[in-house]
Amino acid sequence: MRVLVTGGAGYIGSHVVRQLRERGDEVVVVDDLRTGDERRIPGVPIVRSELSEPASIGVVSDALAGVDAVIHFAGRKRVNESVQRPAWYYQQNVGGMANLLLAMEAAGVEAMVFSSSAAVYGLSEGESIPESAPALPINPYGHTKLVGEQMLAAVAASRPFHSASLRYFNVAGAGSPELGDTAVLNLVPMVFEKLDAGESPVIFGADYPTPDGTCVRDYIHVADLASAHLAALGAVVEGRIRGNRAYNIGTGVGSSVREMVEAIEQASGVRIEPRIAARREGDPAVVVADPSLARDELGWVAEHGLREIVTSAWRSHELLVAGGHA
Repeated sequence: MRVLVTGGAGYIGSHVVRQLRERGDEVVVVDDLRTGDERRIPGVPIVRSELSEPASIGVVSDALAGVDAVIHFAGRKRVNESVQRPAWYYQQNVGGMANLLLAMEAAGVEAMVFSSSAAVYGLSEGESIPESAPALPINPYGHTKLVGEQMLAAVAASRPFHSASLRYFNVAGAGSPELGDTAVLNLVPMVFEKLDAGESPVIFGADYPTPDGTCVRDYIHVADLASAHLAALGAVVEGRIRGNRAYNIGTGVGSSVREMVEAIEQASGVRIEPRIAARREGDPAVVVADPSLARDELGWVAEHGLREIVTSAWRSHELLVAGGHA
């Protein structure tokens, strides 16, 4: 199979590119390399293009020659930034999706796996959130992901186009040390940053109605997330998915912030004394996926637990600190 991966030089995209190549697929990457790093995907052809620009339509259409399917990661993903620059986020994420779909139409490619997000659920919370939960995002980033899903459904209603939208929960870890997450956007790299600075990580709220009082989230290993993309890709290309279908990608198991900090302490060997601060407004107590639809329809289940997530992330961090290119 020949697959075009947008954003394939990024954290998640590079893991998917590696798994595709390991199973023998041919891969071409489209990436503007603003946040991606071509050293993550040596030997893979990269078409450098900014999807939100109209000129990308022709560039990507040419790159789609001989391609069977697209996996779409490229986009902006900082929630706070989306609140500060909402119009730009719509231009980047929604405009980029529109241009990609136009390029696919021109090239006759009718299959996609889309990198969506659990942010589409907005304030939904609980120990088992299904895909049927209300999609009511509370920030522009989440809105752009939901609009992306709606665009795929609209295209599918107009022609024989099929896609899967994967709604990620909390992604962490590294499938290989050189592929780790270098952006300080999520809990694990945030704690690492504090350790590097000799400071105490902050836990926002220790009085939630959870076993240890801290928020509970569903953390998924990035290697499991990558395998979910391959499972979804197979289902789309083989015709087992018709139209656009959304899937939760998580473990179905919650881990608290305190449990995560303790796991980092064990992996790093560094004594951590977190500082407890007031709750952040809008943080729900428990957010855990119901991943049963992906299990039943894609044959996919997560294989890695919290310890493996944290240990792999710490090894990647050590490589970065030592001057590697994670």
